Amino acid sequence: MPGENGNIEQNEPVSAESAFSESPETPEGEYRYPFGDKIYSDAHYVPENENTEPPKYYKPPERPVKVAVSAKKKKKGGFFVKALCLCLVCALLGGLGGAAIMSGRMNGRLDALEQSLQEAQEAQERLSEVQAAQPTPALSVASGTGLSLAELYSRACEQVVGITTDVTYQNFFGQTSSAAVSGSGFIISSDGYILTNYHVIEYAHKGGYTVTVMLHDGTRYEASIVGTEESNDIAVLKIEATGLTAAVLGNSDALAVGDEVHAVGNPLGELEFTMTNGHVSALDRVITTDSNSDPINMFQIDAAVNSGNSGGPLYNARGEVVGVVTAKYSSTGVEGLGFAIPINDAARIADDLIHKGYVTGKAYLGIALEEQYNAMYARYWGTPLGAYVHSVEAGSCAEKAGIQAGDIITRVGDTTIESISDLRQALKLYSAGDSAEIELYRADNSVTLTVTFDEAKPSGM
Repeated sequence: MPGENGNIEQNEPVSAESAFSESPETPEGEYRYPFGDKIYSDAHYVPENENTEPPKYYKPPERPVKVAVSAKKKKKGGFFVKALCLCLVCALLGGLGGAAIMSGRMNGRLDALEQSLQEAQEAQERLSEVQAAQPTPALSVASGTGLSLAELYSRACEQVVGITTDVTYQNFFGQTSSAAVSGSGFIISSDGYILTNYHVIEYAHKGGYTVTVMLHDGTRYEASIVGTEESNDIAVLKIEATGLTAAVLGNSDALAVGDEVHAVGNPLGELEFTMTNGHVSALDRVITTDSNSDPINMFQIDAAVNSGNSGGPLYNARGEVVGVVTAKYSSTGVEGLGFAIPINDAARIADDLIHKGYVTGKAYLGIALEEQYNAMYARYWGTPLGAYVHSVEAGSCAEKAGIQAGDIITRVGDTTIESISDLRQALKLYSAGDSAEIELYRADNSVTLTVTFDEAKPSGM
């Protein structure tokens, strides 16, 4: 029941020692009741001199006393005895005759039953011969077999890596300080390519710091950053090593709510190679991991995820990687809300980063947006919610379509736009070369334009 401080108070369990305390004056093996001074060696034994219930003894029934019969009475009853014997003899003879008749009928039924059983057995033998002559159908075997948790963990340890970056910065007093940024990743090729989250190596990428990769056996390598995709939180590293064990990539499109999943990584940056288990809780969650980042399509899991797990693999029951552990809901008191990027999306991005240096086919509009435009400004100016165009890039598809600075984009295709985040998410539904209708607000009028998207490329390409 609730106590004075609002917490739930639990009654202290009563132990055997508190209910039956052993007295130091009693012989070994005897116990004293707390409510009396009498010592008993067993709780079910009561001494005879203290028992108030009368004893119960077994008393056999009395046999009737035989009464002697006089010779006169014996003689008087002889006629009746003879008559009784005669009746018994007749009844016995009649019973024997009836039994003979019934025996004949029973034998006939038994013969018929035996014949039926023999015919049924012969029919079963013929059926068995027919079935034996037919080909046996092949058994349906599911593709892939599940691993035990121990087998899965052993395999994962050969594929998961720890990633650290030593970051230096100026503190409040102007002194140079350092801190370690830790995360996880996993090997995707035997020659040293590693997949992780962009935010794991973001400071190293922007500040030029060294990235260190640690394998399960303790071997450390200095890694180079092959490519990054900030809007989808994916990065690829490379270490100079060969003969590594690469992860087997599964099919995240085949995931269903309730599927078993296992996360392996380095939570808190110090509990290396920890495995947590759970299930897929939901699919197609649009998650924003940072106030300035783009929304990313992820699936939700209930396996424990903590800082340092980012970038690590999420396995299915067959030991295939189906996701990249990326985020968790960090509000106090909330557990079991983790998120992972589907491996189909991450693998496609990683392949582009390795072979082309950037993610190909991304739709690009060619405009700069006003970050400060929000609902407060819209109410003040009496304008609709949307993405406010600050400037238009010369020669871009936006300029060709007729988009101007000061326009407020309110719809792209079938998607309503009420913020910059909505516009960024809508553009992910299109590829370079696709066309879409864009509705915008301009000078108190609604204008609809058709735009054919350019391909987004990194600066300098």
